[in-house]
Amino acid sequence: MRKGVNPTKGGKLVNLEPCDHRILIPLHIPNEEGYFKDAYKIFLLCLNSLLKTSQSKLKISIISNKSSTIINQRLLKLYEEGVINELIIEKEGLGKINSLLKALRTTEERLVTITDADVLFLNNWESEVVSVFKSFPKAGAVSPVPVFRKHLDLTSNIWLDHLFNNKIKFQPVKDRPALEKFVQSIGWQYLPEDYGDTIGTITQNNTTAVLGCPHFVATYKSEVFKEMPKTNTPYLIDGDSELKYLDLPTIKMDGYRLSTNTNNAYHLGNVFEDWMQDAFDNLKEVNKLEVNYNELKDLKPKKIKYLVSEKIFKRLIKKRSLLKFLLRKKGLTQKQVHAFVKR
Repeated sequence: MRKGVNPTKGGKLVNLEPCDHRILIPLHIPNEEGYFKDAYKIFLLCLNSLLKTSQSKLKISIISNKSSTIINQRLLKLYEEGVINELIIEKEGLGKINSLLKALRTTEERLVTITDADVLFLNNWESEVVSVFKSFPKAGAVSPVPVFRKHLDLTSNIWLDHLFNNKIKFQPVKDRPALEKFVQSIGWQYLPEDYGDTIGTITQNNTTAVLGCPHFVATYKSEVFKEMPKTNTPYLIDGDSELKYLDLPTIKMDGYRLSTNTNNAYHLGNVFEDWMQDAFDNLKEVNKLEVNYNELKDLKPKKIKYLVSEKIFKRLIKKRSLLKFLLRKKGLTQKQVHAFVKR
């Protein structure tokens, strides 16, 4: 039986609170033992650092992928308190990318940041990322964390555009201690010398960015996701899922994959350490601004450019003799060229 009239009927329009930047955080904490012992504590550092440092009024989506009942109850409380704007709870293990698709396919914000739940955001991270988007109109994905040896990682379109000018250069690493922290977060004991002395950069409109973009945290122009596959990935994590759903869509739009030249976030890993809490405590609370990211240049599919850069030029640039020539031309010493090419 139906009684009365549904008050949402009558051609009423969707009325959402204005927002130009959405944050998506996939979360998988099946228990709080062993590998996951510190996971929720580290997640809270991630979430609260976002709230503390972001310059705009973000909307935050948490996608809980086969997390425990206790974790989901905590997340529901955060949602009820208004700390997060969207909570998706999946009982089955869909994997990182498939769980993200639940939110990605309906996201309308101009910028979308996808971050792992173990990232500590630092002051100015958002403004630094946006600065790269503004200075590089073709930027499609920008990470607030520069990492080593990404200069040839899905960057062929950048090299093709700037092969004969001086915009691409290898320069000294801006923040070596931050790079040390990154390699430790992925299980390395130390940063090899020839990984930490120089990094591939591009400079335009008085802004320097680092070539390449890691997966664990990156901000995307939302239109790149129109080029994602229409079906889900079969992988829980790894495989070719991030390549097909995050990387290739960006370069199919001829979008540049870049990182900020300065380090603006820390990848924490799965073990809590005292310095992480100290770093969070030292963050300054930022007053939120009304922003308009719609002024950023739209990207459009470039099928011919994609074929030329990825199917032809990419193979040429990785030929040993040509690669050595390019690396020397872009600022590496002969010794550095040897170190870069031998791996």
